[in-house]
Amino acid sequence: MSINVAFIGLGAMGYPMAGHLSNAGFNTTVYNRTEATATSWVNEYAKGSLKVTPRLAAIEANVVLLCVGNDDDVRSVVYGEDGVLAGMSAGDILIDHTTTSAELARELFQAANDLGIQFLDAPVSGGQAGAQNGKLTVMLGGNEQTYDAVIPLLNCYSQKHQLMGLSGSGQLTKMVNQICIAGIVQGLSEALHFAGKAGLDPTQVVDVISKGAAQSWQMENRSSTMIKGEFDFGFAVDWMRKDLGIVLDEAKTNGANLPITALVDQFYGQVQANGGRRFDTSSLITLLNK
Repeated sequence: MSINVAFIGLGAMGYPMAGHLSNAGFNTTVYNRTEATATSWVNEYAKGSLKVTPRLAAIEANVVLLCVGNDDDVRSVVYGEDGVLAGMSAGDILIDHTTTSAELARELFQAANDLGIQFLDAPVSGGQAGAQNGKLTVMLGGNEQTYDAVIPLLNCYSQKHQLMGLSGSGQLTKMVNQICIAGIVQGLSEALHFAGKAGLDPTQVVDVISKGAAQSWQMENRSSTMIKGEFDFGFAVDWMRKDLGIVLDEAKTNGANLPITALVDQFYGQVQANGGRRFDTSSLITLLNK
């Protein structure tokens, strides 16, 4: 419990994740690009403190955690004279919870290793609600000894975490996760659309089939809002397209055939073009209900 942690990135996910660490008794320092957000976090979690650069946040930390937007955002807070690596010491641990390319994960592993710093790529699944409720799933890549050392931290905001292999394995597992979600949301959209066209009550349909083999997290958590046409919440289409772009790029490298994923990515592009960039990913149904 005497571990000092720094959390870089206080967005919809990072804000509550850092809060869980503080509430668990870890000495938590935060950095956020928008300082007002970091100030709000410190006001909410009186045990925490903020710094004005990633380097300053990392100086006294044993473990530095990142949760930012994309590959370029990660590089911007890791490298350079104000980056976290400039403030970390040999023996420290860097954990990246951002969903990025596996290539970046391997790059960061090497950059950290050259400085005697341990690195784990650790993307998460469970959305904003999972972060707020401390019920995320964390998929990690890296060294087993490093993973074992941070389990007390992971337990603060996750219901499941697992080491998947060497660096990059966490990000590759997250790609599998996003492939599944893309197909499930499209299937659920078509099912609800079909139910309406068939003259059925979609709510009654879901109530019945959700007790059988068709059940899914998306059905349980998104079907009711999809039926109501409510999409101004949850995991944004912009972020899903970012993730699917990473998936499709990786598939070109490893030779995987992903025809459904590529098609759903195009559908999300249509949602974006229709003004739904910040809609929840369940907004795929809007392309059908016209």
